[in-house]
Amino acid sequence: MNVLAINAGSSSLRLSLFSTDGAAIKLCASEHYSVAPALQAELLHGFLEQSGRAVELVAHRLVHGGNRITHPGIIDGQLESDVEHIVSLAPLHNPAALALIRRCRDELGDDVVQVVVPDSGFYSSLPAVASSYALPGDLCEQYQIQRFGFHGIAHKAMLQHWQTVRPELINGGRVISLQLGAGCSVTAIHEGIVVDTSMGFTPLEGLVMATRCGDIDAAVVLYLQREAGYSLDDLERLLNHESGLLGLSGNSADMRVLLESDTAAAKLAVDLYCYRARKYIGSYLTVLGGADAILFGGGVGENSALIREKILVDMVWQGIEVDSSRNSEAQGIEERISTPESQTEIRVIAVDEGAVLAREAILVVEEKRNMS
Repeated sequence: MNVLAINAGSSSLRLSLFSTDGAAIKLCASEHYSVAPALQAELLHGFLEQSGRAVELVAHRLVHGGNRITHPGIIDGQLESDVEHIVSLAPLHNPAALALIRRCRDELGDDVVQVVVPDSGFYSSLPAVASSYALPGDLCEQYQIQRFGFHGIAHKAMLQHWQTVRPELINGGRVISLQLGAGCSVTAIHEGIVVDTSMGFTPLEGLVMATRCGDIDAAVVLYLQREAGYSLDDLERLLNHESGLLGLSGNSADMRVLLESDTAAAKLAVDLYCYRARKYIGSYLTVLGGADAILFGGGVGENSALIREKILVDMVWQGIEVDSSRNSEAQGIEERISTPESQTEIRVIAVDEGAVLAREAILVVEEKRNMS
């Protein structure tokens, strides 16, 4: 069986084609496009034509499933309607996912099964103390306002790999995983169970990101509405598209560009990016009572030794010590970057979200077949 995994991000599209033989999956073709969400569906036809393989199953990453979609499921009329209903929860991602679902139907026909895998589903078991906002309970219940969490597929991939590295730890022990790319998040996991994460009601909360602001005093939004006349559309554009590294630097959302820049604004953008991540790690060390592992994934997390070092510098007092030589050599490869003396193991992990998507889709189809 050939399985197409579609991973639509806020600034990129990853297409991966796998063949399956029993439990094993093999990557046959893949492409990574740096492209805006509005243009992603147009790239699908060329990829399928170039691969030359008949697709029998499609797995879609859905960033925000809300309370409607908490587990992987086969796309039917109801599930597609649910996706359409929640597009506004992740305006940088969900509309593109919906467009790709429909484009796949046009390209492959109605008979090819499509499965949606919610990124937020990994956090469906968040404890109330971590998932709740301090707002009136009846209001939150009526409008389903809570902290959902995102990047779950990436964090799950990192966790699963770590569990194979240290099988003697119960379900991986205490893990802090960082997914650092255009979008950024950090997650605290205790023995395989998520206990907290940085993203919240939408992927806007938490760390400084490429164009998203992360944590912000909500009163700033009210102030801009009242004093500067910002509309809701203005605010959404500001917070999601014009802030983060781009807004701070006034120049670029690309970490590589900022690291090469000698401007004060670029330096502040990089420093604040690392400082925010460092603060979250500190808070999650407290939540977990220490950590057995700190894991780095994502485009920046896997490829920028300087960013990793800036985040973890001078944390020896907490039993966290980076091996500078190993860290420098870990560029896009899996590597342990902590010293032998470090009480917490630090690892760079190549996140293969496509493989996770493919396996989740296969599992859903098999479960349905077994129930029939």
